[in-house]
Amino acid sequence: MLTEYIGAAMRKAKYEILCDDNTFYGYIPGFDGVYANAEDLETCRSELKEVLEEWIMLGISRHLPLPVVDKIKLVVEETV
Repeated sequence: MLTEYIGAAMRKAKYEILCDDNTFYGYIPGFDGVYANAEDLETCRSELKEVLEEWIMLGISRHLPLPVVDKIKLVVEETV
């Protein structure tokens, strides 16, 4: 399920070329703080995915709700 969630989130990613230095900027709407900036599009995508994965792990570790993406909801339950 985690792989599907990450894939769905990455399909929502938006990219643009920054005019001041011609680098690529990527972000995922609805995922505050998840963004990347790189010299080329593929590196930007790779870095954005890495940032997303770290953002998800941080959210899980702090018991924060994660956005629902394409009807995929990550729910982490504590075990005893």
